[in-house]
Amino acid sequence: MATQEKQSNRSSTEPASEELLDRKSLNLPNLITLSRLILAFILFAMIYYEGLWISAAILFLVAASTDALDGYLARKYGQVTVLGRILDPFVDKIIICGAFVFLLERRLDSGITAWIVIIIIGREMFVTSLRSFLERQGIDFSARWSGKIKMVLQCAAVTASLLSLSPEPVFENTEFRMIRDVLIWSAVLVTVYSGLIYVYRAKVLLHEKVQG
Repeated sequence: MATQEKQSNRSSTEPASEELLDRKSLNLPNLITLSRLILAFILFAMIYYEGLWISAAILFLVAASTDALDGYLARKYGQVTVLGRILDPFVDKIIICGAFVFLLERRLDSGITAWIVIIIIGREMFVTSLRSFLERQGIDFSARWSGKIKMVLQCAAVTASLLSLSPEPVFENTEFRMIRDVLIWSAVLVTVYSGLIYVYRAKVLLHEKVQG
């Protein structure tokens, strides 16, 4: 999913209008983004009421796939809008962070702990604040490869966690749970690493601005 890191992709082309809501905001990319938000709440309900774990995993993957699609369409057809630049990273945070929070309720079975959720959400909040500060200074703080890898691993971790809750024999075994745990902790480590990379990059950019 293009997290706020992906905001750079949709903001690489300036929106044609500076109005938050206008006719151009009602375009296909923004409708896809809104559909992802709806899918997110359906996913949360499925996790909360339990039972449909494989379906929940499929739904999550479908929602995640729309993240790349809306940004691509917005850039390809010149439909980048102010609404899209705000809504897209917001929805990304909702579905990823929300999935981890709801899986936390199934802590003993899902492999998700409170510390993992704090690290994931804390990193997202910090980088979002850092990006907002730098962009107010007129500094470009676009995505880097570490942020993209982080998102891929987080999606893989959520999918594996959902599948591990299924009673199907292929998922309800020690081997699959080991794979799940490796994906979860890989996502955590890369989340921390990417956050540190962004901090270092922010330091360099601010130093260059002062020196320049």
